[in-house]
Amino acid sequence: MSALNLGILAHVDAGKTTLTERLLHSVGIIDELGSVDAGTTQTDTLPLERARGITIRSAVASFELDGVTVNLIDTPGHPDFIAEVERVLSVLDGVVLVVSGVEGVQAQTTVLMRTLRRLRLPTVVFINKLDRRGARPDAVLREIAERLSPTSIPIGAASRAGQRDADFQPYDASDPDFRSRLVDVLTTHDDRLLAAYVADSDVPYRRLRSSLVAQTAQAFVHPVYLGSAITGAGVDALLSGIAELLPTSDGDSDAPASGRVFKIERGPAGEKIAYVRMFAGAVRTRDRLAYGVDQEGKVTAVLAITAAEDDSDEVRRPPQVEAGQIGKLWGLHDVRIGDDIGEQRRPADGHHFAPPTLETVVSACDPTDGARLHTALTQLAEQDPLINLRQDGVRHETSVSLYGEVQKEVIQATLADVYEIDVTFRESTTICVERPVAAGEAVEVLNADDNPFRATIRLRVEPAPAGSGIEFRLLVEARDIPLYLYRSRGHFAAMMERYVRQALREGLRGWEVTDCVVSMVECTYASPDGPPSTRGPLSAIADFRDLTPLVAMRALADAGTTVCEPMHRFQVELPAESLGVVLPALTGLHATPEAPRMRGASCVIEGEIPAAQVHRLHKELPALTSGEGVLDTWFSRYQPIRGPAPTRQRLTTDPLDRKAYLREVQGRPT
Repeated sequence: MSALNLGILAHVDAGKTTLTERLLHSVGIIDELGSVDAGTTQTDTLPLERARGITIRSAVASFELDGVTVNLIDTPGHPDFIAEVERVLSVLDGVVLVVSGVEGVQAQTTVLMRTLRRLRLPTVVFINKLDRRGARPDAVLREIAERLSPTSIPIGAASRAGQRDADFQPYDASDPDFRSRLVDVLTTHDDRLLAAYVADSDVPYRRLRSSLVAQTAQAFVHPVYLGSAITGAGVDALLSGIAELLPTSDGDSDAPASGRVFKIERGPAGEKIAYVRMFAGAVRTRDRLAYGVDQEGKVTAVLAITAAEDDSDEVRRPPQVEAGQIGKLWGLHDVRIGDDIGEQRRPADGHHFAPPTLETVVSACDPTDGARLHTALTQLAEQDPLINLRQDGVRHETSVSLYGEVQKEVIQATLADVYEIDVTFRESTTICVERPVAAGEAVEVLNADDNPFRATIRLRVEPAPAGSGIEFRLLVEARDIPLYLYRSRGHFAAMMERYVRQALREGLRGWEVTDCVVSMVECTYASPDGPPSTRGPLSAIADFRDLTPLVAMRALADAGTTVCEPMHRFQVELPAESLGVVLPALTGLHATPEAPRMRGASCVIEGEIPAAQVHRLHKELPALTSGEGVLDTWFSRYQPIRGPAPTRQRLTTDPLDRKAYLREVQGRPT
């Protein structure tokens, strides 16, 4: 079965959801076009999505295109909901990146394209809003080439831009300029094509087109279409380009089941529903599936998302989810976003975007709703793991992580509408991180008087490049691994990495530790192979699990850490006469602006600003610029804090307080 799992990505307000609506209408899935402003679109189904006219949760629709099943995934464009995009990337075969023909390349557009190129995801660009006043297709094409992809190539030309009857005409073999541009771009990555061109400059168009298809599939080249999602101009050409240029997945439905969960939602009765993209095999009702880490469950219901949208037609519902398809699974009670089901695949490529940089304390207006609030937030964290729910047992406070202030409104509305709980939020605070400043090492030895655990663990912690996260290395011999507890060396490595990551969620000052390499350089255990007279109690999984935090934190203390605050990149476009008041305001917010760039009567200022000051800048800018300033911000990097390092209240017992830690873990069930 040939399928194309297609993501629609864009900066907010570029017209992404409107384009999704137009595509579904063009292929006959919907009879009438919905409107984002009116809240009647097919994929924006949450009340707040309809009210605000923005996408908050990714949505899936399916249709047939030239014999291929296209699973269309509409994702949020607002940067506060970038986590939804994060989850979708690992299940996509190709992407349509929407760029506004009026606003051009914006901050989020750049962030998205940088990630798509790093992941080598085949991408077609669609310049939207060609019919809008102020549309500037030629300038936007230059911006795409300069800021997104030097190997972008327009597939046609726009006409009557800025008018209601704006249109798009694809180039064909008879256009010599188009053929010349194809040669220039395609020969960069196709040596055979270059040799053919050198031998005979009149390369057959069929050969050029074939190379265009191959290089788009390899993400070397990014074709660009233009049009209007509102009027439909250029959309048929875009559909033809999707069918021709983006690669399909042809998984083996007879192979062992293998898939990945990218979305979790709750049904009407509170049941957990997992959205899964199948890479191979098939899943049927009553199948027993392995998922996550050492989890297994029985599938109680299955629904494949197909072009047959009538859910009441039971005859048309596929009884299984097959390779290449996207479907819903019921019955996997402990499944989480990012879990593999069935056979494990290569791990997802870490975080594609920056983690949340803000957090806030959320409280129920009615104190008697505290337990219900915790349950509700736990379920929301299942659907959005980057909410990162934190429960402070000392102060009895619950905090959640945020990308921005709009998320507060979404969480508040969801709690009120779905769970009937009214809440308030405190002012958001910044989430810092800790980085090791040197190498550190620690060891706990089996049978030592002060080691109550039946294991030896030696860990070394070393600094790693900024933005690299945590890398775990297993550097011990196979004979030193307790394979009677763990299935294989790989399984032991995976579990030890899990224990280490859990230990480093709270560093020396309470912040999560990142950008380090943790190596396990020594390991021994109480062997079941020793003589009966000396064998004694054997090592258990709990020994390795509970000993790891002691060793990891001592190694971290030996290394030392520095606390780093998040910095955001900003871009402000404002009237030139406002420059004199905006620059001092930026300095007052501890921003570091660069030299302004003039654009006629307006100017653009870029620079860096602490994440803690971004919300104030958003609030102050309208008054400073008479409402004409336009601000974009996005995460840039973490920067060591100057002066006293802030601390964060720990939620778990500090392993450096050895007595308190041992009292806690020794009272834990194994």
